[in-house]
Amino acid sequence: MTDERATAALVGGVALLERAVSYTLGSLPLVTPAAMSRPTPCRDWDLQALLGHMDDSILALQEAIDTASVDLDASDDAGGWGWDVDVDPVARLRDRARRVLGAWTRADGHEVISIAGRPLPASILTSTGAIEVAVHGWDVARACGQHRPIPPLLAQELLEVAPLLVTQADRPARFAAPVRVSRLASPSERLIAYLGRDPRER
Repeated sequence: MTDERATAALVGGVALLERAVSYTLGSLPLVTPAAMSRPTPCRDWDLQALLGHMDDSILALQEAIDTASVDLDASDDAGGWGWDVDVDPVARLRDRARRVLGAWTRADGHEVISIAGRPLPASILTSTGAIEVAVHGWDVARACGQHRPIPPLLAQELLEVAPLLVTQADRPARFAAPVRVSRLASPSERLIAYLGRDPRER
């Protein structure tokens, strides 16, 4: 990885987010009501909790583009997020993801987003969002018993920016320790491993 390539990926954060959302939308149709209690690669989260977390993350990205700020103290409703007879939560998450992507794509662009009162370049926020969305799309597929590698080019670009955005300070709270994989591992496997998941586990 070079600094120039990592910088280019950060600057293209909205494009990364678009491709990450597209990949993850392909995992959501795998979810069924019966799968909601299945374990996921995310420690201590079943699929229902993971989808709730993804919903919160999408809402934060929407808040960022709408208000140029994100309130980290907002309540987390993941615990009450489930399969409702009147509302298909997967359809809701899919629609929200499409709306937030459209909003970021159409926006003139906030150069700076306030995160809990601290300024952050919007490109860093969208690149971080792309990593989160893509890896959780992989988590969803794995929880549903399917193998859906992150597309190689997308995984490689995310892998280039991941060390800038996920550091030791994020472990073990947000991510587990990196998993060692073969030097011949694919970009998807290396990205997943860097983010604390074992791509070989079924």
